[in-house]
Amino acid sequence: MTDQEFELTNNLKYFRKEKKLSQQDLADAVDVTRQSILMIEKNKFNPSILLSLKIAKVLGVDVNELFSITNKD
Repeated sequence: MTDQEFELTNNLKYFRKEKKLSQQDLADAVDVTRQSILMIEKNKFNPSILLSLKIAKVLGVDVNELFSITNKD
């Protein structure tokens, strides 16, 4: 199986809004730019494992609740 057969989905925007955080608030908490958060939310950028774990910790959720991969069937 190749990477093209999978799609990354995320719930970042949902959990960020649940915590009442702006993109800038979250970016500051995990030491990235607001644009990075925006790009992750739009599935235009796949975060590193470390960044994914930091975001999950700040939002108080398991990383598997934030990000998952599915087959592109």
